[in-house]
Amino acid sequence: MDGVKKMYVIAAIFAFALCAAFSSGAWADPGQWPKTVRLGLIPTEGGADIVKRFQPLIEHLEKTLGVKVEAKSASDYAGVITAMAHKHIDFAYLGPKSYTEASEKANAQAVACEKNKKGEPGYYGIIIGRTGSGIKTLEDARGHVFAFTDPNSTSGYLVPNVLFYRDLKVDPRQYFKEVKFSGSHGASILAVKNGSIEVAATNNIDLDRMAEKGQASWDDFNILWKSDLIPGSPMCVRSDLPESLKAAFAGALMMFNSNQQGLEKLQIGGYQPADDTTYDVIRYLKQLKKQLAQAS
Repeated sequence: MDGVKKMYVIAAIFAFALCAAFSSGAWADPGQWPKTVRLGLIPTEGGADIVKRFQPLIEHLEKTLGVKVEAKSASDYAGVITAMAHKHIDFAYLGPKSYTEASEKANAQAVACEKNKKGEPGYYGIIIGRTGSGIKTLEDARGHVFAFTDPNSTSGYLVPNVLFYRDLKVDPRQYFKEVKFSGSHGASILAVKNGSIEVAATNNIDLDRMAEKGQASWDDFNILWKSDLIPGSPMCVRSDLPESLKAAFAGALMMFNSNQQGLEKLQIGGYQPADDTTYDVIRYLKQLKKQLAQAS
């Protein structure tokens, strides 16, 4: 059995055991739980939009856990990390890089990660240019206006920086005419589509989400580059929460895999178990990016 198949088998066994134990009430200890659980969501496409997209999952969590779930976003990724650090949120949807920051600064603990629609435990970073702009390759993008998403974004900042410094051996601030931060993947996608930014880093899942809303389509863009598979975005808990609540939250996420309509709304293939070590590769990339930038 190869490594990938073995990982899927282990994940399936763990998920089955998790759901079975949760369903049987083995971890039920609601007396220790808060009456309202606050879920923080990074603004991948804008705060109001992401809360709306998560509504089926929010309703599922309320029904399954028996507590009220309040979802909120922030103006940037750091805002969600800060909110968890100050115990203003209990659960969080983060990106891989922002999770590694939150694990250090806010006691975040990963319990599950997203799968893409093909069932892979992750997603792909992409760099896009507008169809018809004449920008079809990364070489064509030289000297144009480029947008990262957010300093705490994985596909919108960390992974493309490794591409620039390690593979292309260039400083993006010198390679491009101007480098900006858009604030969200949705903003990057729309800015390239309308021409206010010529090239941007984003990912396949958020482009799918913009297409689902009718705000953009894959045909609007040339894909200049595609990354290797990035570990799926994690669902996290604050590590000081009751163990029974953390386990119940993880179990509820696995149970949500049967809600096809809800998964379509999220534009993902489901959830699978994850833990802190799932994101060690992201920590490696962060260190590598820092070393490469210092050496350039």
